[in-house]
Amino acid sequence: MKDLKQRAIRGGLAKVCAQGTGFLIRVGSLMILARLLDPKDFGLVGMVTAVIGLLNLFRDFGLSTAAVQRVGVTEEQASTLFWVNLLVGTVLCLLSIAMAPFLARFYHEPRLVWVTIALSLGFIFNAAGVQHSSRLEREMHFTSLSVIDILSQSASTAVGITMALRGYGYWALVGMTLLSPVIYTACLWFTTKWTPGRPRRGVGIGSMLRFGGTVTLNGLVVYVAYNLEKILLGRYWGAETVGIYGRAYQLSTIPTDNLNSSVGGVAFSALSRLQHDPDRIRTSFLKIYSLILALTLPITIIFAIFAKDAVAVVLGPKWQQAVPILRLLAPTVVCFAMINPFSWLLFALGRVERSLKIALVIAPLVITGYLIGLPFGPKGVALGYSVAMSLWVLPNIVWCVHGTAISVKDILLVIRRPVLAGGVAGAASLALQLSFGGLLHPLARLVVGVGAFGVAYLGMLLYGLGQKDFYLEIVRGLRGRATVDEKIPVTV
Repeated sequence: MKDLKQRAIRGGLAKVCAQGTGFLIRVGSLMILARLLDPKDFGLVGMVTAVIGLLNLFRDFGLSTAAVQRVGVTEEQASTLFWVNLLVGTVLCLLSIAMAPFLARFYHEPRLVWVTIALSLGFIFNAAGVQHSSRLEREMHFTSLSVIDILSQSASTAVGITMALRGYGYWALVGMTLLSPVIYTACLWFTTKWTPGRPRRGVGIGSMLRFGGTVTLNGLVVYVAYNLEKILLGRYWGAETVGIYGRAYQLSTIPTDNLNSSVGGVAFSALSRLQHDPDRIRTSFLKIYSLILALTLPITIIFAIFAKDAVAVVLGPKWQQAVPILRLLAPTVVCFAMINPFSWLLFALGRVERSLKIALVIAPLVITGYLIGLPFGPKGVALGYSVAMSLWVLPNIVWCVHGTAISVKDILLVIRRPVLAGGVAGAASLALQLSFGGLLHPLARLVVGVGAFGVAYLGMLLYGLGQKDFYLEIVRGLRGRATVDEKIPVTV
């Protein structure tokens, strides 16, 4: 357990640092590309990715998750899974190409044919690296994965910006999107030095295929629930509307996406190895959950309060229509932060069927919410989305923890502290903005407001709510100063 704990802590720190860097890269590229390209350019690519992203869920058929959840995977199993992944990726690529003319007709936009064909190649490149990535994740080499992630993001972003500067328009976004999996997979092969053997029958991958199939179906249902609104907006309101809504959505979800990426892989891998130890998995998950909320909620509240300044600084003056959408989506992102970590717990415990049942309930609820708002445009969709998600949070928590070592009371106690601290800090920073904000430039106003929020939030969380020792314990764990006997979670 000591080795697992230390490897998880080191890996978690590497992932957090990498995702922090990735956050800066994503925001920086968004700031630059939003000024070089028009909303319609983002909308054209968004129309395609919203649809073929559905197929993207099948690219590894959940086999990466199945491979990590297993304590041991043989060479024969890994090689067979590799060829299954590659076959699935090739089929998805061909299916996407076949869909291209139909997408163009659906959206009444002929330019989407070649955009779809180009982006479809990503399925093959992604598939070729699934088992290499799973190998590194299973062995908890998260530092290597973090370096690869930063390298692929940086290189693809540089290419996208260069193409935009040279006037390629929406093709700059296509090039950036396609190059990222090419570099990522190439680096995975170079790092692992693993060459798959030939596929074999009878090597015991049947249970992993069933596990992976359930994970994939779960992801499919969730993806439809969380992305159908972009397809509907594109169909009924046009590419420009999708571009504006999509950038507001991206800006609001960057914190959640980055934190889930940084902590999720480490948490799932570590929790999977504790699945038969209820006490340790309870302690570990609650501390993971507390850390995720403590980091995600303040950033989301900041985007809601300072939406106008954030859009002006990050996206530029031609994106002001995104401001009310960003504010209306804030409750949705808070809900994501509260419910997403439970998927790590359920998958680690092998309860993928429950996760699928939950997805089958949430999908019609969310879709109904933004269908009601669709006639009112992107603001109506954002409001309907947030209302539906807010209604679902508590039932989701109750269902997820039922029959586990974790109680609803445990979760509510964890949620209470960052929510209360965020509310107090938000009120203080909003009052400051209303009092003096009109005298400052948007960038200065954003810096001052965020600074005031941060001071108030940390003061309330660490001292007002008595969480100082808890976070100092995590910091000591990151520095490797914890004793062997301390039950520090195998997390970040």
